[in-house]
Amino acid sequence: MVREMAYKWMVALAALAFSCVLLAGQAQPVSEDPALEDRVNRISEQLRCLVCQNQTIADSHADLAIDLKNQVRDMLKRGMDEKAVTDFMVHRYGDFVLYNPPVKPTTWLLWLGPFALFIAGLWLLFVKLRNRRQQIPEGLTEQQHRQAQALLQGAAADTINSSSTKK
Repeated sequence: MVREMAYKWMVALAALAFSCVLLAGQAQPVSEDPALEDRVNRISEQLRCLVCQNQTIADSHADLAIDLKNQVRDMLKRGMDEKAVTDFMVHRYGDFVLYNPPVKPTTWLLWLGPFALFIAGLWLLFVKLRNRRQQIPEGLTEQQHRQAQALLQGAAADTINSSSTKK
């Protein structure tokens, strides 16, 4: 009885899933003009979603991104060219709205900041390693540390001499 009931539920779910697949269709473009949609998509791929920030408004499903895309479509329908639409968005939201902002004095930090942080990190690592190398290990006196350094330098010199004689 339980098996029979489970079987009926599986058949019903399979029929529901199959009917959803049959009824699903391709999403219709918002505009009937394919040339207009191409222009909208071309501009939408250049504008950053202000909610997601790592996606273009063409890729984002956020409400603001959809509103911006509709606004782009409306401006293009009114006869504005692509540069005018982009300029309007930059004027309204700043260079941040561009997915690839231009390099200019106001965006230098945006472009050069990651490199500066990387160089600062390398410098900090270098300083830490240099200081660590110069520190006397715990438990050693100054004299013991000098003796260990002399042994290490002697061992390094012996290694260099032995490798040069093998050649």
